[in-house]
Amino acid sequence: MLAAQTGSDAIARMLESNHKDLFGDFLPFIERYVIDRDYGGFLCDTDFDGTRADTNKSAVYEGRGMWVYSFLYVHFGRREEYLDVARRSAALVRKSEPRDGGFWSTRLNRDGTPDGPLATNMAGDLAVAEGLAAYARATKSQEHLDWAARLLKRSVEAYDREDYNPGAGRTFIGPEAPLTPGARNVGSWMLLLRCASEIREADKEPWLNAIIDRAIEAVMDRHFNPAYRLNNEILPHDLGRPSGPFAQLAYPGHTFEISWMLLEEAMARGDTALFNTVAERFQRHADVAWDAIYGGVFHNLRNVDGNRWVLDKVLWAQEEVLITALLIWAQTKAAWARDLFDRVNGYVREKYPLTNHGSPLWMYATDRKATFEAFARMPKRIEHYHHPRHLMKNYLRLEQLQKI
Repeated sequence: MLAAQTGSDAIARMLESNHKDLFGDFLPFIERYVIDRDYGGFLCDTDFDGTRADTNKSAVYEGRGMWVYSFLYVHFGRREEYLDVARRSAALVRKSEPRDGGFWSTRLNRDGTPDGPLATNMAGDLAVAEGLAAYARATKSQEHLDWAARLLKRSVEAYDREDYNPGAGRTFIGPEAPLTPGARNVGSWMLLLRCASEIREADKEPWLNAIIDRAIEAVMDRHFNPAYRLNNEILPHDLGRPSGPFAQLAYPGHTFEISWMLLEEAMARGDTALFNTVAERFQRHADVAWDAIYGGVFHNLRNVDGNRWVLDKVLWAQEEVLITALLIWAQTKAAWARDLFDRVNGYVREKYPLTNHGSPLWMYATDRKATFEAFARMPKRIEHYHHPRHLMKNYLRLEQLQKI
């Protein structure tokens, strides 16, 4: 824990915990049960004990896995086996890229061929693009970088159509929500920002900065609602104020996630004003989303004035808070960021590990009380992106702090 008098011993203990969670627990499980040694890619429809529920794959999970193993290669030892996992995933998804427009199929066969309809949104394409860009950075492959850039450009063109993803709002409110053709949402800006930033690591083309600038302006100036000082998740295509049920919809989970991306961009630009505003709004969302009864943060506020939350607790939202809070504390030494990190870190380490059930993994989601029974009823799936990403990014951040 980052105690009030933070010292090298506390940071060393957290580094040791993160290292064990990643290299002692998570990666050995993934290597044994999830990486497909026959066809390449990731068999994520697997239970926490290693039992395989399905052999199908998805573009989203392939792209995410590609990113994780490319990041591992660059930052944690440059081991060729990490790069090989990413390379084989890239080769697998090449078999299913749509040739006549449209987004990646929602479901892939084990060998990488399509096994379902084309998706209605760009999430799969951008996940693949992010993974390809990370792989290109690791290998200096212009071919994979160009492929990533092509996918990003295609996604931006689709996002700017007035008929894009008309069912977007139903993801957050439910099937009764009205259609929202061409809607803008924080989650989509987040994906575009993340992908453009990843490609820019190896390619400084101005068009990438233009996408990043658009995302920053949209989230900071348009989605933020000063009436209750939270981000509206869904806006109409013209980025005007939302109406109907979307006027009361906030989704703190995406704000937690995009906040560290915005902070990293502010740091790269030396933009202190942007950094401070993002940090202030992140703090506001974390305060509002904190469950004062059972701990942890909620991620979906369907009606602000009615205080109607979705009450399940997803691990990824907790871990995005941890990335952002640690980044803010490292840069500013703000006591609130340290305290928030300590609260959430203590909560997840107490509630989410499956050690008592014979597994090295953590629950990827559960109910408000974080019970194992609720998790056991959920789809059999391995969370192989947000969890290792938070362990890796915070490990690197803690290493930096240890050297100060």
